Amino acid sequence: MDHLNQLFIDAGTLMFAGMVFVFAFLGLLIVFINTVLVSLAKKYPDVVTQPSKAKVITSHNAQADSISPNIIAAISSAVNSYRQQNKISK
Repeated sequence: MDHLNQLFIDAGTLMFAGMVFVFAFLGLLIVFINTVLVSLAKKYPDVVTQPSKAKVITSHNAQADSISPNIIAAISSAVNSYRQQNKISK
């Protein structure tokens, strides 16, 4: 029984050492990546663009951009033709 307890203690110690090693490695990796990113950000800064002014839509432009009645009639005719060919009812 004493031998089994010693095996569990050794396994726990090995697991703890492995977890500490992984934690330390990941912590150092995070520190390294952040320092590299800071130096690269200083060397190659992002380009700052100024936002363009939004176009103001007036009621005149809205009427000019509306769909003409001829196009609506053509679309309606095409939908009706499709429904008749495929026998789809309303």
